[in-house]
Amino acid sequence: MNNQDIQFCIESVSNEVTLMLMKEYGWDIREAMDKFLLSDTYRKLENPQTGLYFQSPVYVYEMLTEEFSKNKVTPELS
Repeated sequence: MNNQDIQFCIESVSNEVTLMLMKEYGWDIREAMDKFLLSDTYRKLENPQTGLYFQSPVYVYEMLTEEFSKNKVTPELS
């Protein structure tokens, strides 16, 4: 895969995860994106060496919610 393909995959997964966060937590798009983009999960997703961009959005979402539970993230934006 070239860098353009990897970036497309990262953006596609990110869009889906953001939609899942909006649905699950009732956040607007800005809150959902802020939470996701500031997460360790997103840092792993954007690092091509992890291969996380190749996983399903559901898998990434589950990683993110696990991170949230460990960090005690609440539905309110911190």
